[in-house]
Amino acid sequence: MGGSATVVILVAGQTLPDIARRRGDFERFIRARAAAGPRVRWVTRDLRGAAPLPGPRDADAFVMTGSSSSVTERASWMLRAEELLRQIVAARTPFLGICFGHQMMAQALGGEVRRNPRGREIGTVRLDRTADDPLFAGLPRSFDVHETHVDAVTRPPPGAEVLATTALDPVAAFRVGARVHGVQFHPEFDADIMRGYVTARAGLIVDERGDPGAILARIHDGTRAHDILRNFARDVAGAARRI
Repeated sequence: MGGSATVVILVAGQTLPDIARRRGDFERFIRARAAAGPRVRWVTRDLRGAAPLPGPRDADAFVMTGSSSSVTERASWMLRAEELLRQIVAARTPFLGICFGHQMMAQALGGEVRRNPRGREIGTVRLDRTADDPLFAGLPRSFDVHETHVDAVTRPPPGAEVLATTALDPVAAFRVGARVHGVQFHPEFDADIMRGYVTARAGLIVDERGDPGAILARIHDGTRAHDILRNFARDVAGAARRI
C-alpha cells in the first residue's frame, strides 16, 4: 500500500520583488497550480547555496523553477546542479524543468542554450504540440501559455524529442525518455503574474521595438497550461500509490 509522493522543488531563482510581495514565489505558484492535495508532499531546496544537494533518488520526482539568471553564465552552483540533473536522468526519476530548468536540463545533457535569435518571448502566446505525451493529457493540440524568456534551447540534447513549439521557439517543450521533461513556458503563472512581468519589462520591450500595451491586451487566464503541472503531480502520486 503506497503513501504520498515526495516532490522536491529545486529553486534556481525568485520571481520579481513586487510579485513576491503580493503573491509569493515560484514554489508557491507551482504547489497551487499542481493542485495535488495530500497525495504529494512538497519539499523546497535552493540550488544556489553551499548546502548539499539531494540525491537523485531522494524524492519521487523533481521540479526545477525559472530564474532571472542565464544557464550560459556557467556559475559554480549551476555546474553542480547540472551534475545532479544528469544523475536524475540516469536514475530515471521523473523531472520537470520550467523555463530556466528546461534550459539547464537541455544544456546538462548536451544541448545548446543561447540568446534566442528570434527575440524575447513574453506574454500569453500560442503553443502548438508536435507529439503526444502524458504531460499534455486532456489538452488540445494548440493552446495558450504564459512566457517570459530571452534565452532558449536552440539545439535539444541528443535523443530528445521535441513536444511543442511556438512562433518564436522551435523547442518550447521536450522530453528525454519517458520521465524527463522540459517546458520553456510557465505553467505556474496566472494572468496577474504575467501582467506583472510585462509591466516590469515594458522599457526593455519598447527598446526592442515591441508594444507592451498590445502584449498586455493579449494576456488572459484561460491558458490551460496549469493542467501540465496537475498531470505531472497526478502521475507521480499515482506511481507512489502503486508501490
